[in-house]
Amino acid sequence: IIMKGPTGVGKTEIARRLAKLVKAPLVKVEATKFTEVGYVGRDVESMVRDLVEAAIRLVREERYEELKPRATQAAVDKLVKVIMPIRKELSPDTPEAQLAESISEELVDGKLDEMQIEIEVAEPQRPIQMMQNGQGAEINLGDIFKQMGGNKPKKKRKLYVKDAMRMLVLEESDKLIDSDSVNAEALRRAEQEGIIFIDEIDKIAGAGVGSSRGGPDVSREGVQRDILPIVEGCTVSTKYGSIRTDFILFIAAGAFHVSEVKDLIPELQGRFPVVVTLDSLTKEDFVRILTEPSNALLKMYTALLKVDGVELKFTKEAIERIAEMASFENTNSENIGARRLHSLIEKLLTEVSYEAHGEKVDLVVDKAYVDSHLANEYMDLDLKRYII
Repeated sequence: IIMKGPTGVGKTEIARRLAKLVKAPLVKVEATKFTEVGYVGRDVESMVRDLVEAAIRLVREERYEELKPRATQAAVDKLVKVIMPIRKELSPDTPEAQLAESISEELVDGKLDEMQIEIEVAEPQRPIQMMQNGQGAEINLGDIFKQMGGNKPKKKRKLYVKDAMRMLVLEESDKLIDSDSVNAEALRRAEQEGIIFIDEIDKIAGAGVGSSRGGPDVSREGVQRDILPIVEGCTVSTKYGSIRTDFILFIAAGAFHVSEVKDLIPELQGRFPVVVTLDSLTKEDFVRILTEPSNALLKMYTALLKVDGVELKFTKEAIERIAEMASFENTNSENIGARRLHSLIEKLLTEVSYEAHGEKVDLVVDKAYVDSHLANEYMDLDLKRYII
């Protein structure tokens, strides 16, 4: 699929929501970052390797959630053994079984979170990654040393109980997870359900700067030619095994301001048979963006200012006025889509943000408030654009 539409219209968000709905691994790459095979830079096969890594993260997170109760219980048991001697000194006459039960309950309830203890935890290993070689394969020295044997080195550290609990749960989860089954499931998901989102595809369309000078065009047509076999279906080697790309969904997106879809090489156009044009956002769309999502911009600012004691309320007329101004600005200057709302809301609430001193204040943002704070800034047309 090729999605064309102005920036900030929601092309990436559509792919992200699609992946979330079907629980599919998704990787977002930018077409401008790649170069033709044999030249310095990333080759296009690395996007498939990134997809496998994303699939492994997804499967591992799911397994962590499944095993969390068992891992938490194992972590609690370890912490009980560490805290037991301290409690035994304070109440020597209490039976150990009773003490253990009491400590366990307090740990689960979070009553001991601020207590400091000394505990032995595995040291996190930083991955040592070398540059890609000519074929784009990545050599991870950390994995090589892991295969040579030896457990992670352990180190005694003074930690708060809440931090120790988090680290031990992670440690116990790692022990319970079967890495081979995670890798196999991740490869299957990447192969059967994976989504690769190629952004800025319009930037590699048309003749490049290099070709106009007669030199090799390694980051435009060269990249398009390299993408062909991957979209068509080929086998890519990764460090977790080989993966076929036949059933991976490829979504390419771009604004196509300067170039057109027809400027892509014909073979690539044939492999992206569905071309969808996204309309620019209207005033009604902006109203919905400001009010409907659970993490809408107005809800975020209301929660943020509530920390400083400001009770913020937006009237329906104010929201419509903000949406109208955003639509006006996008029509009469650069069209940056929903991103325009960020700058408008920031400008609207700058004064309140800086003057909030923690004292309780109720502020109702109505149409008059919006006009007084934004009209001068946003309703002046840049007439120079119309002078020849």
